Amino acid sequence: MTEIEITEIPPISPGEQSLLDFHSVVNVINVLHIELVLLGLNVADKERLLSRSLAACAAVIDSLRDREGALAQAARVDELQRTVEHELAGLPDWPTSRGTDAATTLANLRTVFAILKVRARELLARAATPERWEEFDVERLRANFAAVFAAIEQNSKGRYRILYNAARQGTSDYYLDFKIEGPAGRPLFMPPVLQDVMRDLIANARKYTAPGGHITAALYEDAEVLRFLVRDDGRGIPEPELAQVVAFGRRASNVSEVRTLGGGFGLTKAFLVTKQFGGRFWIASALGVGTQVRLWIPRPDAPSVVGG
Repeated sequence: MTEIEITEIPPISPGEQSLLDFHSVVNVINVLHIELVLLGLNVADKERLLSRSLAACAAVIDSLRDREGALAQAARVDELQRTVEHELAGLPDWPTSRGTDAATTLANLRTVFAILKVRARELLARAATPERWEEFDVERLRANFAAVFAAIEQNSKGRYRILYNAARQGTSDYYLDFKIEGPAGRPLFMPPVLQDVMRDLIANARKYTAPGGHITAALYEDAEVLRFLVRDDGRGIPEPELAQVVAFGRRASNVSEVRTLGGGFGLTKAFLVTKQFGGRFWIASALGVGTQVRLWIPRPDAPSVVGG
């Protein structure tokens, strides 16, 4: 595969920067929107049956182009849940009217709101000190990502599974080789926003790899640097477009038919976070072979860092 280092991208506007900062919330709200649409179709064959809830989702997305408005929405995430629950309570014969599909969607909604609250807390916690690094227990971090992968699988509604043992993999499953390693006996030390980057890049690898594929994701910390890598055996990116796909809102020309809830922000955010912390960023790809994204971020001098 051809690998290039990305050292710069076209400038982005303040509104685009805000969308990047709150990208993890954008993704969850988009999932919520789809679940509400499906619920309306399941219950009454009406895409906009839950019109107030859908309008509330749209209002949240609109607010994310302004940093202060986005932080205010993050602090009021319970209001969105109350809006949805109130509208659901007004549905006749809910949730048994259309069988198990409606009940499954209701369970998915609960999962989505649980994730949304976690993302909102993360954003509010780091808003005041975006440059800070924190300690993370390795096993707890693994468990957090396992929950993310389980939610991705649940939202597929049975189209695929995400497995960690290649011997169990079937034709509709993804095999995920996911590793986190740090200094023996000590927590990992990293910027909290790196969790967003890891989630986005792994989700991208899944999105552009057909079921039956293999995804590798690995985070490694030593005394000097954090290294993160994601590799897949998916469709790949045309070589002339490698530098272009990191720009805001850009996707490769060979993925236009891929169903996605994202806005083409994942690679942009990963690059800008890497540069924010003084790191380096590489992307490699070949058509029909797959794609690899890797980055490293130097550890800061401990006395100058606020731990958490």
